[in-house]
Amino acid sequence: MATLLSVNVGMPKDVSWQGRTVHTGAWKAPVDGPRMVRRLNIDGDGQGDLAGHGGEMRAVLVYQWQSYQYWQKQLGRDDLTFGVFGENFTVDGLPDDEVCIGDRYRIGEAEFEVTQPRVTCYRVGMRLGEPTMASLLVAHHRPGFYLRVITEGHVRAGDEISLTRKGPEQLSVADTDALLYLPDRDPVKLRKALNIPALSPGWQGSFRELAATQQPTQEPGWPDERATAQQPRQEPAWPGFKAMRVTRIVPETPTVSSIYLDTTDGSPLPEPSPGQYLSIRLAVGEAAPAVRSYSLSSAPGTGTYRISVKREPLGLVSGCLHTGVHPGDLVDIASPRGTFVLEEGSHPVALVSAGIGATPVLAMLHRLAVTRDPRPVWWIHIAHDRAHHAFAAEAHTLLTQLPNAHEYVYYTGESPRTDEPHITHGRPTAASPAAMGIPRDADAYLCGPPAFMDHFGGFLREHGLGPARIHTEQFSALPAINPGVTPTAAVRPHQPPGPLGTGPLITFARSGITTPWSSAHASLLDLAEACDVPTRWSCRTGVCHTCITHLVQGDITYTTPPLELPEPGTVLVCCSQPTTEVVLDL
Repeated sequence: MATLLSVNVGMPKDVSWQGRTVHTGAWKAPVDGPRMVRRLNIDGDGQGDLAGHGGEMRAVLVYQWQSYQYWQKQLGRDDLTFGVFGENFTVDGLPDDEVCIGDRYRIGEAEFEVTQPRVTCYRVGMRLGEPTMASLLVAHHRPGFYLRVITEGHVRAGDEISLTRKGPEQLSVADTDALLYLPDRDPVKLRKALNIPALSPGWQGSFRELAATQQPTQEPGWPDERATAQQPRQEPAWPGFKAMRVTRIVPETPTVSSIYLDTTDGSPLPEPSPGQYLSIRLAVGEAAPAVRSYSLSSAPGTGTYRISVKREPLGLVSGCLHTGVHPGDLVDIASPRGTFVLEEGSHPVALVSAGIGATPVLAMLHRLAVTRDPRPVWWIHIAHDRAHHAFAAEAHTLLTQLPNAHEYVYYTGESPRTDEPHITHGRPTAASPAAMGIPRDADAYLCGPPAFMDHFGGFLREHGLGPARIHTEQFSALPAINPGVTPTAAVRPHQPPGPLGTGPLITFARSGITTPWSSAHASLLDLAEACDVPTRWSCRTGVCHTCITHLVQGDITYTTPPLELPEPGTVLVCCSQPTTEVVLDL
């Protein structure tokens, strides 16, 4: 008979860690006497990061005394006290390789259901002073597991634990954990996982994704960020950068020019997916070459690539492209990348853009027009005025080639002419999606300034479109995922403090920072943080894949081998260092 050895609770508190403040509930301590277990928590307990911990499906964390004994031997530790693994229940028995998802247990007055393995979180390493602990828990098949509270009631140390019902597929906690985080997945077990109603929604979503792709994207638990964090699932058409020739340059507006590119030897170019982008590397002055990314705006099958660049007042690279690059010049280009692409299907499509954000959705519109796609299409674009409305005639012509197209253009600084019923003075409002007749099952693709995408994306959500149907693209740094870290005022990315390194150059392409590598940094993630480049991570030990990043150019080595290697052309920055000059899409 399994036994509850200790009930451990702790309220969230601020903990200093690597120059940051982390708000965490990982510091648990044993309590005496009975404690009431409620739907979301044990009385006196709390979680600091509710995106990754806590909630109904993760109300109680369980860890076993047998695993304590195992880690005492493995780590050479004799100071592991109950609660140090962040668990609420320390138990004698209930091993991870025997307990199954969906099992139900009676403890004291309460009944519980097993919902998922422990989240692979860096905070268990913080608590133990063992930075690689999140990886070790998975690699050694000893994660522990979460419980949902079926019946509230009092529990206390010494209570017996009795099994009241077995899970439907008898898939153990250890097997479930390995199925997400380790390679060589068993498709039979994957099908079992998808057939367990008790499994938490985040893990269900990850397993559905695995069933479709056989490759994880990131730790389940941050659903709002996942769509923007996903990486491409195809190998790049060529490694790093290669020289391409500028064949012509076409002014589109006073501030936007289209640059056409072709191979130097006449070899055919691989066709990009509509919506993808190119990264371009240019030497600007005496500084290290700068890398920027620009969406492809060209039609499919034209045999050339077209990028359309807006000249920014303080943009060194955009200024150079407008004034320093001419037909016949060679420029370094990385192959097409990106997952902001037009998906196949039968749902209506809304292509929404502002300013130069029209470029990727214009490529999507070209694809729809070329294939005479039968789906209803809404083209919505915001420009300052007629003179600065890039691709106006091109987009209008393409829309006439579609069987069911709707065009809505907004000028913020000019009134339309009487013969332009599709143009409105002003900006879209919350009522606009309904007024335009955008169906609630439409797939929407948004590109433009972040504030514009936030506003219009909000309008679409209020209209009834689910978050999974709203796709966005941005070329500035992606929003950070730093679970538990107390937010601070945003700082523009900069050179790292202290003496510059003497190693290979590291370029964070989205942030516009190039700096030499220094062995003072433990990883590429550590260097990015020193430069205040927005980063995305959870485990920091190569398990969860939240930190997965495009490796545009270069080679790396892993200081801590990941439990599963990422897709070709990507890198886990949390546990890697450069061996050559590196360009990262950060």
